[in-house]
Amino acid sequence: MTSPDRSELTTSGVAEDIWTFVGLPSSALTSLHLPSADTIVLPSSYKIGVLAQATIGASALAAAQYYALRNNLHKVPDVTVPLDHARLEFHSQQYQSLDTWAQNPPDVGINKVGGLHRTSDGYVRIHDLFPNHVAGTMEILGLPRDATKQQVADKTIHWDAVDLETKGTEEGKVAIYAQRTCAEWDALPQSTAVATAPILLRQLHPGPTKVLPPTGTQNKALSGLKVVELTRVIAGPVAGRTLAAHGADVLWVTSPSLPAVPFLDSDMSRGKRTIQLDIRSAADKATLLDLLRTADVFLQGYRPESLAAHGLSPADLTDINPSLVVANLSAFGPGSPWSRRRGFDSLVQTASGMTVSEAEHADEGESARVTPVQALDHGSGYLLATGIMAALHRRATEGGSWRVDVSLAGTMKYLRSLGQYPGRQGFDGVEPLPASIKEVPGGFVDVKQSAVFGKAMALKHSARINGVEVGYDDAPKPLGSDEPKWKDA
Repeated sequence: MTSPDRSELTTSGVAEDIWTFVGLPSSALTSLHLPSADTIVLPSSYKIGVLAQATIGASALAAAQYYALRNNLHKVPDVTVPLDHARLEFHSQQYQSLDTWAQNPPDVGINKVGGLHRTSDGYVRIHDLFPNHVAGTMEILGLPRDATKQQVADKTIHWDAVDLETKGTEEGKVAIYAQRTCAEWDALPQSTAVATAPILLRQLHPGPTKVLPPTGTQNKALSGLKVVELTRVIAGPVAGRTLAAHGADVLWVTSPSLPAVPFLDSDMSRGKRTIQLDIRSAADKATLLDLLRTADVFLQGYRPESLAAHGLSPADLTDINPSLVVANLSAFGPGSPWSRRRGFDSLVQTASGMTVSEAEHADEGESARVTPVQALDHGSGYLLATGIMAALHRRATEGGSWRVDVSLAGTMKYLRSLGQYPGRQGFDGVEPLPASIKEVPGGFVDVKQSAVFGKAMALKHSARINGVEVGYDDAPKPLGSDEPKWKDA
């Protein structure tokens, strides 16, 4: 499907557009305030500042809407999202500091062998965050696991870009994508299969209505909400972290067989409790199912249908919990030709032509340029959180179980539909991002004491709801730090 031209939309118009997709009451939009909207605040041809402020704003407004519903308020509380704070939150993993890092800095691990590599007819981008992806790439290229970046380059130059992409992605072992132009992407069946709406929301089964009781002394919009989160990397965890900022009890479930990513995990675990379960183990799967029987939301970031093999399909889960909201984050969207492919922010940018167009606008002689922040990851996270809260509202007003789908490709398609700034307009004179949390304004910084990491500094959530608490109750912690049970158990 071809996206409508949304290039004339203001930031408020984008937030309203998102609001309309999920079917929430339009009367609430008067409560949303977006200071400094429509100013270029990130060096990019893409309207990333617009996307940041609008998606964070929509998610916070959805929380405020649910707060009004459960407390029987006639007016949704006012929501404010300053643009200068929102732009930083789209780069939150960069703005953190833990005492323990002074002695033992985390291994960022990116681009040791990955990044952009020449092929016989163009370029591919290789993702190398996880050891299994590196191992799979080396196997395809006929290299040892400890090969250097130059050795990888010496191999990729003999491949056609699309052939190497196909070899890697269709076998499901790795994440390698050919660099395309926007026109080349738009000609693919995969492009037309991506929905024009960035959030897909539908009722799975009819059933009784369910709404959380009034907040009482727990003055957060989602206090008492139970969320099982089965995600990794950025987009899915951002959605869970957003729900946690609004008071949800989020149990972040990771596998003990997958490697930790400390520089991301410390940012994404804020406000959550973390547990480890191996769903291949009968005992651990039983524990997960016990949690899901009483959960309100199941948030997962695995490829479409991959959990069905473990008896965790939406149909399986709604059989044991008829009022469950099932929320899915994927790279390319359900039902699309590439639905079972692995994908990450920079790879979707590369495959879709975004990086080529960004380089053309920057006009600095580059063949490709990724955006200055991981806009697809963070944008998808806030869109998914918005969809989840919309599903909770509709569960309360219409009943039943609900499904929410957001994909990196869908967010990319939506961002592209907002248009690009002409020429170098998006680059010239734009204030650079702070290099570290030491340069972030003090009012944006959250300081907590972690039992494991010591003093922990990170970004506050950029949204504020008048008269309602917003923020992270729990400091960062290592994966697997908590028990698999709800706070009220």
